[in-house]
Amino acid sequence: MNNHRITTISDLLYPNGTLMQKGYSTKAVMHYNRRNIKSAPWRIKEWDFYQVSNDDFCLQLTIGHVSYAGNVSAMLIDFKNEKTYTVTDMLVLPFNRLKMPESAEHGDLAVQRKKIDMQFEVYRGGRRLRCKTRDPKVQHNMEIDILLTQPDLESLVIATPFDDHPQHFYYNHKINCMPASGTVKMGGNTITFEPDTAFGLIDWGRGVWPFSHEWFWGNGSTWIDGKRFGFNIGFGFGNTEAATENILFYNGTSHKLNHVYVDLAAGGYMSPKKFTSDDGRFEMDFEPVFDRYTETKMLFVDNGCHQIFGRFTGKAVLDDGTVLEVKDMMAFMEHAVNNW
Repeated sequence: MNNHRITTISDLLYPNGTLMQKGYSTKAVMHYNRRNIKSAPWRIKEWDFYQVSNDDFCLQLTIGHVSYAGNVSAMLIDFKNEKTYTVTDMLVLPFNRLKMPESAEHGDLAVQRKKIDMQFEVYRGGRRLRCKTRDPKVQHNMEIDILLTQPDLESLVIATPFDDHPQHFYYNHKINCMPASGTVKMGGNTITFEPDTAFGLIDWGRGVWPFSHEWFWGNGSTWIDGKRFGFNIGFGFGNTEAATENILFYNGTSHKLNHVYVDLAAGGYMSPKKFTSDDGRFEMDFEPVFDRYTETKMLFVDNGCHQIFGRFTGKAVLDDGTVLEVKDMMAFMEHAVNNW
């Protein structure tokens, strides 16, 4: 297929609410102009999701909304002990009160709630994530302070239309390979993330799409031969004729992929899987180690998601034909079925 790369600077939406350009870019050349959205206000969805992980722990911080409902949440996953620690503050009818940034590349975001304070700071070359929880119903509250360095200029930005309505769209920016340092203090213990073993990811999403939908999304970052390596894979969400979500990153450079395939539910989510691609450039065995299953039911929201963490072993092929050998790379693949 022909993955259309967007290089022209423009607004994201025409005044009539349709996408100006469809495809992918490696930086945010299109501006998310919320005022041009022509769908009903309660159809707009916006979130900033950060994940910081190493082989033992995964930290997830979320600020997001679907207009009539939202949440601010912090989750720590302990892979070895198969435990999760979560504090969530649900938001009723937030609409645009969160003032979400119009770009993943600049703009701070802070929310103060009864059970949780969260702040994302974006600056040149990095980010700082801070959070403090005070939920009386949980055994261990968290105090979080994480620094992410952002050495690479290239990332994945994709503008995806939907066939059901010309004013439906998904504008998504994912940044991989951000070495992470910092701490999570919880229950008298301190969990430390070090930049030689931990990476951060941001999943920044804005859009309007059908009420019922599903997607598959996988992502991971690691070191190979002393250089940063990462991937993003995904399918099932919107019309991807202009470009897929599949891409490799190596030593600061992106390498676009075509279609990647896996049957994540076959044999049960925790059974071994094989990933393959139509161009032979992403061929992996996947050994699951933990299924983070979440459900959200609130107002009109009815969501379920299996996020399967595990180890990838196989090969990834760069644009010039260089073959990277991947072994026991901790990453994830998820399957979400949602009604928003």
